[in-house]
Amino acid sequence: MLAAGATLVAGTTLSGCMSDDSSSNSATNIAIVSSPAGFDDNAFNDLAVQGLQAAQEEHDIEINQVEETEQSNYQSTQSSLAESGEYDLIVLVSYNHTEALTQNATDYPDQNWMLINDHVDEPNVAGYTWANHEMSYLAGVLGGTMTTEDLSHEGNSNSPDNAHIGFVGGVDGSLINAFEESYKAGAEWVNSDITVDVGYIGDYSDTDTASSIASSQYDNGADIIYHAAAAAGQGVFEAAQENSRFAIGVDADQSKTLEQFQDVIIGSAVKYINEGTQEVASAVAEDNFESVSGANTLGLDDEGVDVVIGQAFQDSLPNIVSQNIQDAKDGITSGDIQVPCSASGCN
Repeated sequence: MLAAGATLVAGTTLSGCMSDDSSSNSATNIAIVSSPAGFDDNAFNDLAVQGLQAAQEEHDIEINQVEETEQSNYQSTQSSLAESGEYDLIVLVSYNHTEALTQNATDYPDQNWMLINDHVDEPNVAGYTWANHEMSYLAGVLGGTMTTEDLSHEGNSNSPDNAHIGFVGGVDGSLINAFEESYKAGAEWVNSDITVDVGYIGDYSDTDTASSIASSQYDNGADIIYHAAAAAGQGVFEAAQENSRFAIGVDADQSKTLEQFQDVIIGSAVKYINEGTQEVASAVAEDNFESVSGANTLGLDDEGVDVVIGQAFQDSLPNIVSQNIQDAKDGITSGDIQVPCSASGCN
């Protein structure tokens, strides 16, 4: 049985042209366990599922989504799935699973695991970490550039005479600290005199607290806020609309995944988590887990992260934005720009 509180969200099957008996014996069974933000976050968790679904289009794969938002239950949720012997791969969304997996990876050595945003040094673990610090640096370049440029859109505007932006994080810890520090560094690369307000929610789901923190930063003079708060980040966008200011999304192009906020989302720092889960799922379906096991870090050099302009602002931002972002990318990949922290966090 799953741990108390864990919810089986969905199971989907793509059986191709096989008969019922054949597909039940040959399908690759994959379970994915959510981060504390849960599924339907329009970001991190949903991207992971999308990658599995893409692999499902090419292979005979069954997917079970297990939503568990209490980190204290991850040990038992993981072990219950592994103990069942039903899954060729168990995907764990977020570093929040690391402590539990450290034990379970050794307790279940024949179980293949994928851990997103961290790694456990065992041969049965594929650890995939995206360069959160690099994409956040680019978000800082975007925010640092636009805070001093005239911008008006559907009643929202900034204060170009005041170089002032903000950051709202989920949990104040090593991983999200890397988003914060790199964002500030990117903004300071553009303007050394910029002010960056910082606030933390304490979790990844409390949109009300996120909105309150963001509103305080807007009241304090910030005109653009970047969030690294998963599902709670919607509260930042709500505050941006209420204060007629702007925001920067995270993980996915949130001007598309949360279209109701496209009028305030000038851009998003994105990481292609979906490509990672698709790669690992396909490798397992092809009986080639060894090709993806170990620690994998994907950054700008691998086209694993980026910053994208919001769909409502594609033609309205000045050329200096694309110039600065490209110059920053070139500096990061060449080594001329040293981005604070690392893909795994600030240690």
